[in-house]
Amino acid sequence: MHPEEEDEVIEDGIIEEGHGSEPPPTPGAGRPSFVRSALLFYGVMGCVALVWRMSTPGQSILHPSFEAARDAWGLLPSLAVGLIVGAASIGVSELLTRKTTLGEGLAELLGESLVGLRIGDAILLALASGLAEEMLFRGALQPAVGIFWASLIFGACHFLPRKELALWSLYAVGMGFAFGALFEWTGQLIAPVTAHVLVNGVNLPRLARRYEAEHAGEMAGPEDEDRR
Repeated sequence: MHPEEEDEVIEDGIIEEGHGSEPPPTPGAGRPSFVRSALLFYGVMGCVALVWRMSTPGQSILHPSFEAARDAWGLLPSLAVGLIVGAASIGVSELLTRKTTLGEGLAELLGESLVGLRIGDAILLALASGLAEEMLFRGALQPAVGIFWASLIFGACHFLPRKELALWSLYAVGMGFAFGALFEWTGQLIAPVTAHVLVNGVNLPRLARRYEAEHAGEMAGPEDEDRR
């Protein structure tokens, strides 16, 4: 064989071997772009809510009404009641996950979509989603249409036509009423924002870690399998 032909064969072999040994895509590899897109989306949502509420003269997005602003709770009591409601809702979601088939299926589906989510990204998403959604649905929408319709619309925005997600929509409606009641009761947005951020901040990474733990064997790469 001519030396040049031999070199070409060797090079072709190396190239083919390199292509054959490429590892499969890592679950969650596109997570940074997803987080950036989500933060942008929630940023736009918050701006829309703020502009909408500011279009009503004399009203603040932080309070249900001008009258409620005068009797609003202080910062610390609002934070405390928000944490209590948030912790209670986390307990309910965990109970539904453990005790119902729909809850288990929902956790599985959401967990799969969150694989690879880092704690820092989860905290950013929780802060952004909790603040922006409360600004829109409680701070801007609820004073305009009332707690009933604001909660139903909140649930509808969490609706997807899949059986596994039916419980998510119903749960969102219930949480919409809970957050709306906090807004009316305390007279300010701090309590529902605190509860919402806590729920997302705990549930997002927990769902991801649970799915990763239950499917560790399926997600392991060739090198991990060889070590076993």
